[in-house]
Amino acid sequence: MTLRPSGRLEKTPDGQDLILTRTYRAPIADVWASITESDRTARWFGPWKGEAGPGRTIQVQLAYEEEQPWADFTIDACTPPHHLSLRTVDEHGSWHLEAALTERDGQTELVFTHHLTAPEIAGEAGPGWEYYLDMLGSALIGAERPDFGDYYPAMRDYYVNANPA
Repeated sequence: MTLRPSGRLEKTPDGQDLILTRTYRAPIADVWASITESDRTARWFGPWKGEAGPGRTIQVQLAYEEEQPWADFTIDACTPPHHLSLRTVDEHGSWHLEAALTERDGQTELVFTHHLTAPEIAGEAGPGWEYYLDMLGSALIGAERPDFGDYYPAMRDYYVNANPA
């Protein structure tokens, strides 16, 4: 299966933003629940535990990664059902992630932004987020999960060579 990358890179004062947009045939409350409720995030990303809220840290299991590690995510902002901002730190650096949701005519648009302070990771991050957002779409409709092999390394060069706007 050949998929086309959909993300774009934008220059920022601190590096680049990797921005991906998806439209799901689901009301905003359903998409919001899928990105914020542990039993729902478990279907496409991984479960989480802890007491959620702005300024708090939760532990998220990266259930679809090798060894299914747990990572600490700090919630920077949460405005249900429209905006979620999280941070985590791993061996690749600091990851600042945002999700912005809007609904129109029963469909929800999700604009996902990964603020890349290390732009050289775009070749791995881009295909990874394409995969996860498609996993979210599959979870919303109960469809079969996509195969990561259709995303990486197939989309890597697109993101490595993308020129930020």
